[in-house]
Amino acid sequence: MTNTETSAPRHWSVLQPLPAPILVEMARQAEAMGIHGCFAPQVMGPPFLPLAVAAGVTERLQLASGIAIAAARSPFETAMAAIDMDRISGGRFTLGLGASVQAWSHGVFGAPVHKPVTHLRETVEAVRHIVRGAHKGLEPFEGEYYQADFKELQPTAPPVREEIPIWVAALRAPMVRMAARVADGLIGHPMWSIEWARETMAPELDRALEAAGRSRSEIEVNIWPWAAPNPNEAEAIEDARPTIAFYGGVKQYESFFEAHGYLDVARKLQEGVQRGDFMSVAHLVPDEMVRTFVSVGEPEKVRERIGKLDGLADSICIVPPAYGLSPEKAFFYATAIAETFQA
Repeated sequence: MTNTETSAPRHWSVLQPLPAPILVEMARQAEAMGIHGCFAPQVMGPPFLPLAVAAGVTERLQLASGIAIAAARSPFETAMAAIDMDRISGGRFTLGLGASVQAWSHGVFGAPVHKPVTHLRETVEAVRHIVRGAHKGLEPFEGEYYQADFKELQPTAPPVREEIPIWVAALRAPMVRMAARVADGLIGHPMWSIEWARETMAPELDRALEAAGRSRSEIEVNIWPWAAPNPNEAEAIEDARPTIAFYGGVKQYESFFEAHGYLDVARKLQEGVQRGDFMSVAHLVPDEMVRTFVSVGEPEKVRERIGKLDGLADSICIVPPAYGLSPEKAFFYATAIAETFQA
């Protein structure tokens, strides 16, 4: 999974749904600092709103959903949102899509139970079908989860681009293989440890690209490493525990944590997550589990560890382990990351 163009990955950052004046300042600052692009995530609400604000006050900054949960809306709405965002930004938008987990897509958003890989692949196909053709007249789409005849759809205004890049988020091998077949980019889940990215996911992507008859240059690899630069390493570990508890307690991720040797811990964490109180089990996360998934400690140590992704990722989005952090602590780590990696 070697980056064939340059060994130094491009840097992305994250925008949250904050008051507009703060978003405006963050977007302008990111562009002034030479950040390549900004993602906006979907945890609950749609990710497109912060990006629209950022688009209006920047000229070069790339903008991407990171990620939009595919099952949270119809593929038609997703495609229209992508067209709108590409128009608002002047062709700077990338649609990042992910499956999330059934406890969220079904249990919170109310989507029917589905096969995540199949559903996400079909969403990619449907979105491309709609973006390419909505301004010309659409042929019916017949999928396993999405069917539409478009009989009374009136032609839309032409899109800025008929091919809007689509990046697919992955935690484990099946989604990596699907991304290799159909996507323009692969987004590595923040839970990817450096070792998981290098030793497990990289070979998986290489094999999948070869099987699909595609070259490595045809897909952007964007990895989201967690980082908590802090000279007080014990404090950084303590601050990161809630984030690991939040993800470690997701039952659908059991096999992932088992592969890292933390199955017993993950099952204990599930007890808190399943009653809606991940913070109550954060203390059960051992220090070594935090170190596995989060780069912690002195800034130079953090920079060295994440530097192992050079030559592997085309771009990276370094993020703090934000769950359970106070606004002051979140700002502290965001500043520390900027100082560590923009120096």
